[in-house]
Amino acid sequence: MLRVAVVGSGPSGLYTAQSLVQREPGVLVDVLDRLPCPYGLVRYGVAPDHEKIKSLQNTLRPVLEHDRVRFLGGVRVGSGGVPTTRLRELYHAVVYCVGAAADRHLGVPGEELPGSWSATEFVSWYSAHPDAADDGFLRGVRSAVVVGVGNVAVDVARILARRAAELRPTDMPQAALTALAASGVDEIHVVGRRGPSQARFTTKELRELGGLPDAEAVVEEAELALDPAYGDPSRLAAAQRRNVEVLRDWATAPCRGARRRIRLRFFLRPVELLDVDGRVGAVRFERTAPDAHGGVTGTGRYRDVEAQLVLRSVGYRGVPLEGLPFDRARGTVPHLAGRVLRDGAVAPGEYVAGWIKRGPTGVIGTNRPCAKETATSLLEDAPVLARRELPGEPLGLLRAAGAEPVGWAGWLAIERAEAELGASLGRGVVKLPDWAALRTAVGPAGAGAEEPSAGSGEG
Repeated sequence: MLRVAVVGSGPSGLYTAQSLVQREPGVLVDVLDRLPCPYGLVRYGVAPDHEKIKSLQNTLRPVLEHDRVRFLGGVRVGSGGVPTTRLRELYHAVVYCVGAAADRHLGVPGEELPGSWSATEFVSWYSAHPDAADDGFLRGVRSAVVVGVGNVAVDVARILARRAAELRPTDMPQAALTALAASGVDEIHVVGRRGPSQARFTTKELRELGGLPDAEAVVEEAELALDPAYGDPSRLAAAQRRNVEVLRDWATAPCRGARRRIRLRFFLRPVELLDVDGRVGAVRFERTAPDAHGGVTGTGRYRDVEAQLVLRSVGYRGVPLEGLPFDRARGTVPHLAGRVLRDGAVAPGEYVAGWIKRGPTGVIGTNRPCAKETATSLLEDAPVLARRELPGEPLGLLRAAGAEPVGWAGWLAIERAEAELGASLGRGVVKLPDWAALRTAVGPAGAGAEEPSAGSGEG
């Protein structure tokens, strides 16, 4: 049998595991994750009110229930955990699907002031990621600025604008729901340095902002008109054309006087976060103008926008994993069709898939063909890889290396605990909010992962 470790249980990792076991009956796959919970960004990145997308967990679940796939949560790989060199010794092949964990910074003065966060930190808080801390995101906040015009920016703006009654049926942790219910935010600015025709959000996400019960989306037509494509968007790609059309409708619609306003702003570049009483109190923007090359140039005109909360959503970057080569310019691991390259040569038995392979691009579904390409490379190499004799069954050796794996039974115990917590609060499933709660839910029985496989499904 060919033993493969897949590091990361998000979509790219699970699509990789699925492709391997479906195409080759002689493969055993261990899916390792630092967290005791599977599904990666589907669990901890998709907004709680996007239940259709979150239901992808149900589609991915059979992969982890397959009789040749084993979930080993709570296993850190790299610095402070199992060294990549040791992991490589324990398996015939290792596939790294570790995503892009770092946020890009604005690089402006005042960015480190209290009240300035990455959008990912805010998402982690309302998604109950165990590493997230409640540092009073919303305390004393009247006006919020979200820098960026992609889907994550739209997500956080929408969550800020929703009423508690709309969020109560979701799996949002109780502390976040309580804080959002008490929030005094009434102005939310979503700001991009370029024009509406270059915004990266999808039309579906954009339209949601205009359909919130007690909020209204506001656009300044004068800003839209700075975009050369605004007057005649017919030559734009379909998605960008639809975005411009939606924004044009909002610009000409009468104000409804809703409790909260989401202001979509364009051609504004942040140049400084302003200190008011020791924390962020406003953002200084420079007005930009389109240049002849699809970019923008500064105009030397500035305006300040009040904000006690600033969330940057300007992209992600991969981070180096100790023991793996890393291209710092691209934020990815060098590879050839998923095969890791060391000094330009293929490293036998080492592979990558997902964002760490291709960069933070695409949607969840983009991971499927990406994973299939990597799995194809691995299976082509399998006859040579399988010749190497392994030191033994990996689980005991992982424990000897300091890991404390949480098996599938542990994850099921977490699921039960979250259902029980929700029932006690008069809600549906409610996520456990921190490491202590997760560990308590797992308990000593759920931490066992002695079984040779995770389940009996045919995934």
